[in-house]
Amino acid sequence: MTERARVAVLISGRGSNAMALIKAAQRPDCPFEIVLVASDSPDAEGLALAAAEGIVAIGLPKPTRQDRSQFFAALDKVLWDHRAEVVALAGFMRILPPDFVAKWQGRMLNIHPSLLPKYKGLHTHERALAAGDRVAGCSVHVVTAELDDGPVLGQTEVPVMPGDTAEMLAKRVLVAEHELYAQVLAGFVTRATDSLRLV
Repeated sequence: MTERARVAVLISGRGSNAMALIKAAQRPDCPFEIVLVASDSPDAEGLALAAAEGIVAIGLPKPTRQDRSQFFAALDKVLWDHRAEVVALAGFMRILPPDFVAKWQGRMLNIHPSLLPKYKGLHTHERALAAGDRVAGCSVHVVTAELDDGPVLGQTEVPVMPGDTAEMLAKRVLVAEHELYAQVLAGFVTRATDSLRLV
């Protein structure tokens, strides 16, 4: 690993978690730096925000079913071209193919808006409310080939308030996500040390 772990962040939309990681990386004691923000949409709002912070921002053309394999091959090349050591998924709304996951095995993390293993996939807040849960939250986990199924590295609980809507709950969980992701990523790269060194 380099002196600070080189992290690439993958987004699909507004990039609020990416921005939280960028801001965390600006602290002098942070063990990682953000070297790239990439998206599956050239129009993703988060790309402009990252570029405004001086971060390389790349939007790849939206993949179709026919060119899905080419898209992930191009994404993998972008990551290697920018010497990424760790990949942080931050609202990246694509199912990752197993061969792509295998290339980044043990060095790719994801933030998910539920207390895993509860509510894998989409509509997590609606499902938590429908179940009558009193506590929701978010999780950071290692990415594996199974959706939202890798080892959980950290979680933050967020109380469900009377009268909550999915939108209200989502906003509070997002605040927790911003803090949790940077904290867990810092701990992850610190523990991993030389195992993240590029070959």
